[in-house]
Amino acid sequence: MRVLLVEDGSGANGGITQAMKTAGFTVDHVTCGEDAIGMLRGYDYDLAILELMLPDMEGYEVVRRIRNARIDTPVIILSSLTRPQAKVKAFSVGADDYLTRPVDQEELVARMLAILRRSKGFSEPALRVGMLTLTLDSREVMVGDVQVHLTGKEYAILELLVLRKGMVLTKDAFLNHLYGGMDEPEMKIIDVFICKLRKKLQAAGGGSLISTVWGRGYTLRDPNMRASEPMEAAEKHAKAVLAA
Repeated sequence: MRVLLVEDGSGANGGITQAMKTAGFTVDHVTCGEDAIGMLRGYDYDLAILELMLPDMEGYEVVRRIRNARIDTPVIILSSLTRPQAKVKAFSVGADDYLTRPVDQEELVARMLAILRRSKGFSEPALRVGMLTLTLDSREVMVGDVQVHLTGKEYAILELLVLRKGMVLTKDAFLNHLYGGMDEPEMKIIDVFICKLRKKLQAAGGGSLISTVWGRGYTLRDPNMRASEPMEAAEKHAKAVLAA
């Protein structure tokens, strides 16, 4: 899970950053609104944590501009302003949640996971696709009653596939999710990770959940999904990106 943290200065939110990393989030950090808008336009983030008072603009303006650009990344606003009007304005421009300082780190992570589940179409704490169950907070993977032991990279790939079930994900998307543009290995490493992941899921009785879309990438196939839906989801996503 990839998060963009937008706040001016690193000292105040050092504990928050560590809490998010401990919970399994990969955190990118920018300090101003213009950079935040650029990052959200250029990369596919699962969440954005946005300080309300930034050096170049208010967080309200950041949210307004990304929503006008049809970027639907969930946004949690952090602010010391407690008056109801501030919260109402945040929600009216398109924010998904609003937390006042001082922020309890465990509450922030819990809210992040809840918003993330809902934004991806899951209402329960555990994400279920067919016989597969993935629990975000504990990072536990089950196929039926069998626990599947994955490496960190294997889990990160499966998590991304589950959160974007039915969508075709390119190898570049996996590399960015795993390494964030830092010291990326050759692209063929994704094929190796997928191969090992498939074998572990199949050994646990999960069948062939991960499908290859030749020339494009991989997708997690929901057993209840029509065969054409992964391609339809990919086309819909591509159109949204072009429209933005």
